Amino acid sequence: MNDWVPAGLLTDKYELTMLAAALRDGTANRRTTWEVFARRLPAGRRYGVVAGTGRLLELLPQFRFDDDACELLAHFLDSETLGYLRDFRFSGDIDGYPEGELYFPGSPVLSVHGSFAECVLLETLVLSIFNHDTAIASAAARMVSAAEGRPLVEMGSRRTHERAAVAAARAAYVAGFAGSSNLEAQRRYGIPTQGTAAHAFTMLYAHRDSPSAVSELAAFRAQVEALGPDTTLLVDTYDVTTGIANAVAAAGNGLGAVRIDSGELGVLARQAREQLDQLGANQTRIMVSGDLDEFAIAALRAEPVDSYGVGTSLVTGSGAPTANMVYKLVEVDGIPVQKRSSHKESRGGHKEALRLSKPTGTITEEIVHPAGRPPTTTEPHRALTTPLVRGGDVVADNDLTAARKLVASGLLSLPWEGLKLSPGEPAIPTQTIAP
Repeated sequence: MNDWVPAGLLTDKYELTMLAAALRDGTANRRTTWEVFARRLPAGRRYGVVAGTGRLLELLPQFRFDDDACELLAHFLDSETLGYLRDFRFSGDIDGYPEGELYFPGSPVLSVHGSFAECVLLETLVLSIFNHDTAIASAAARMVSAAEGRPLVEMGSRRTHERAAVAAARAAYVAGFAGSSNLEAQRRYGIPTQGTAAHAFTMLYAHRDSPSAVSELAAFRAQVEALGPDTTLLVDTYDVTTGIANAVAAAGNGLGAVRIDSGELGVLARQAREQLDQLGANQTRIMVSGDLDEFAIAALRAEPVDSYGVGTSLVTGSGAPTANMVYKLVEVDGIPVQKRSSHKESRGGHKEALRLSKPTGTITEEIVHPAGRPPTTTEPHRALTTPLVRGGDVVADNDLTAARKLVASGLLSLPWEGLKLSPGEPAIPTQTIAP
């Protein structure tokens, strides 16, 4: 579900000045191919996860320039360019990796084909979506691996822009998170939501002449009365041991879960499990949160933790460093073109990719080859590039369930070294065959 809003101004000014110059000298209609790829992974990362494909396909029909947009642009654009923008509708083709696919340096994650005019207009939109969503999904996948099957909930809405929060929830869900705290993510994408109460709710019940324990018990009873005993009670507002005792007193042995949001989480989880069992709450789950990243999650593997809440380290740059995606012109009227700038080079020509694997399914290599000319191989292999848009119309399914399955199968197919959290080289080599 999505709300239609003209999205043309979600771009940089220089896309439009290039368009104006190309329209003026007649080069705007030259047939071009553009490619989205990462020259390198973030430092120490061994793989990336493609995310944002579905959001691009949602926004593509909305990438228009209405009267209000054209009025704004009229102060620097000529009448011919404004006329082009008023009638603009992307009519080209887009190919790419399915959402949820793993990628490596040089992987042609997306290929956009059409006139120079229509393709250049998409650059900023494509990169803003893919750089954000891919960074989040790649970080989230590392956390999913570290959790070893225990569920994670995305809780980062209060740490990022309100619209970025929805995109982050979606990208984390693609990577394998069980749900999100964000309700707009549920409305828009059907992502399961979770959430009960914050410390403020517990402190609301404080009284000048009442010890904190008494007020905490009153808060827990109010929450249980409203939400039922299967709720999750936040037990570290004052003292965890007392908080757990109050939680069981309020909800009984059928208490759904307790959440611990601060302190030495491993130690507190062990103590909580022992205390809950002694109180007869053997089925009560333990959730931990509080600045968790993949390293903290991995350090808690041996502890009696049932689920994790992750926020800041997932939706901010510290935990999800930029994906370094670029959008480069690689072909003009069938002629390969490439950038040769030092450290910012690109390889010319329209390309596709396939991935080789062992009979067991473990990936061994990715081969990037000229489009339509895959190499001959006797090894098990799989083509990665699929049609997404034809003649401006979306032809691919925007299926989050399929994307989640693709991430999960991709992680299982990595060599074991590829799942290490410690810094290292990309999990598999990439070979590019020249056109």
